[in-house]
Amino acid sequence: MEEMRSLAERYEKKGYLEQDFRMFHLKDDGPFEVASHYYDFDKVLLFLGGNASYSIEGRRYDLQSHDIVLVNAGELHRPIVQEGCPYERIIIYISAGFLAGYHTKDCDLRLCFQEAKRRHGNVLRMENLEKSSLFSVIRRLEQSLQEQDYGQELYQRVLFLEFMILLNRALLHNRVNYLENEVTNRKIAAIIDHINAHLAEEITVDLLAEHFFLSRSHLMHLFKAETGYSIGAYINEKRLLLAKSLIQNGRSATEACYESGFRDYSTFCRAFRKKYQTTPRNAGRLL
Repeated sequence: MEEMRSLAERYEKKGYLEQDFRMFHLKDDGPFEVASHYYDFDKVLLFLGGNASYSIEGRRYDLQSHDIVLVNAGELHRPIVQEGCPYERIIIYISAGFLAGYHTKDCDLRLCFQEAKRRHGNVLRMENLEKSSLFSVIRRLEQSLQEQDYGQELYQRVLFLEFMILLNRALLHNRVNYLENEVTNRKIAAIIDHINAHLAEEITVDLLAEHFFLSRSHLMHLFKAETGYSIGAYINEKRLLLAKSLIQNGRSATEACYESGFRDYSTFCRAFRKKYQTTPRNAGRLL
């Protein structure tokens, strides 16, 4: 029980990624189910083995060995691990803005993440991935993290960028497929999609209940049970993430406030400061 508690705490922790990317090889025994959580950075998970599924923004995927899971910054997600063989995976966390630094008119390394969001398909499946150059480079990257040699940090960066290039090439050449998701609850997935598409507009529980033909109490119970968040908390978190992104991209604090759906600037400032430990205006200078 203590091991399960510590594992849950590790997953629920949210925070900042101080490096450009971090890589971990993890292996845990099931069964366990982790509360929905999100990060301010992107995540790649290479599933190596176990009896597990992954829930992302209300959509659930049953995983097979060597599936690649892509989680965009701000997306609610959680693993659901059943009994059987150990849950083994390689996880890469990618800081906000790192891949954008390599963006050119001919190359956008975040393409795979953008397509995952557009298609509502966060899992990539590639035939014989374990025999591919894509798998080879991630193994070399993992090995390099255990070594200390000349130019080590630069070499690791080169290997990681090679992995992202090969992943996007595989996508563009149709060598990987976006997995069709098995929706845990179609109504909740539709509600989450609706919220994310209308963050800048007025969104209330009553309006959502009316739009989706649900009673107010049933909607609130259903959403909390599926995501672990109240509707109000989920909307607030998504608006703060959107505001932060807008500030990162040059919007003023005032513009970010209203374009992310907040109606009162002082309320926005208090919420932003509580979450990010700085004011929106200071964040614009720091980010």
